[in-house]
Amino acid sequence: MPSERVAATVTVRYWAGARAAAGVESDAVPGCATVGDALEAVTRMRPALAAVAAVSTLLLDGRPVRREAELPAAAVLEVLPPFAGG
Repeated sequence: MPSERVAATVTVRYWAGARAAAGVESDAVPGCATVGDALEAVTRMRPALAAVAAVSTLLLDGRPVRREAELPAAAVLEVLPPFAGG
């Protein structure tokens, strides 16, 4: 029997330029089945975040993840934009 995908509530945390673009440290987003769903939801809420999110590294519960990845319940998704430094 195939497993059913359950839409989860995810906490999306923003770092550096993503935080500046979002204007907040984090958002709780309900009804997300995938990482991509969560990103679409937050960029609808915070349009200035779209350009930053498009080039950011994404971590799901501390591990790198692609937009196609499914979200478990109570997940934490972190948006880490590229940064310069040495």
